[in-house]
Amino acid sequence: MRKLDSRLVLLPMLLICGCVAAPRPVKPAPTSSEILDATTAADWQDLDPGQLIYFDLAGERRFIVQLADSLAPAASANVRALVRAGFFDGLTVSRVQDNFVAQWGASRDTALPGGAEAHPVAEFDIALDAGMAVSRLTDADGYAPATGFLDGFPVGVDFAHRRIWGLHCYGAVGVGRDNPPDAGNGTELYAVIGQAPRQLDRNITVVGRVVQGIEVLAALTRGPPPMGFYTDAGQATVIERARVAADVLADERIALQRLDTRSAAFDAYVESRRNRRDPWYLRPANHIDVCNVSVPVRVRPSS
Repeated sequence: MRKLDSRLVLLPMLLICGCVAAPRPVKPAPTSSEILDATTAADWQDLDPGQLIYFDLAGERRFIVQLADSLAPAASANVRALVRAGFFDGLTVSRVQDNFVAQWGASRDTALPGGAEAHPVAEFDIALDAGMAVSRLTDADGYAPATGFLDGFPVGVDFAHRRIWGLHCYGAVGVGRDNPPDAGNGTELYAVIGQAPRQLDRNITVVGRVVQGIEVLAALTRGPPPMGFYTDAGQATVIERARVAADVLADERIALQRLDTRSAAFDAYVESRRNRRDPWYLRPANHIDVCNVSVPVRVRPSS
């Protein structure tokens, strides 16, 4: 008679007596909301009021643009000069194209106020400086050798040639231009309100991003085909006033903060977006597109 393997006898006995420890329950990974709820004040950075533009529209609506001084210093300076000269006051949002952009301002050949350059240098991409702390994503991208974040802005990076540029993600603000590269002077701006048109990257200067109120622009009435420019002037939304936040009385400012893209909290937030483990999701993607990581912005909590 064949001798039984003692292990085959022992295992059922262990199971019967309960001597085998039950597997420990796996703690579910935190969701994006839970990660943000667990952040501390050290994980957030105040947005510089000198980089914020308040655009107040008719009907007591507002959207706020953060200028990308680190990626487009010349364009940012031009937009600030235009705002401080009152250039945008009384102009309109003249184009809203479905799944593309909302555009505002005036013709690029409009006379400019003092302090604004008619032909600023094109900043489709700029030199990657050693001091630029890029929080790089490990995920592959179809439009750039590498992607990541700089000062809260999604960026493309070519490390081999030391170039960096802003990306046309949802909410990105670009400088309208004609064919000549230096034709964009900031008099005509647009914000992306649809799927990221990444083919525009490195062809237009990305001067900033909408950090609050993108839903205001996204909800405006669409203009007619093919490009969404209003043919009925009555449909255009008036910009009642545009101001640099630094020029507004301190008690009238909105104290905005963004999640520090160099923090461990941001790394955890990205991973939670890369692999959604909410109960609804059955298959984590193990991939994230840079434009699917919207850097969180909040009003600074009162102390």
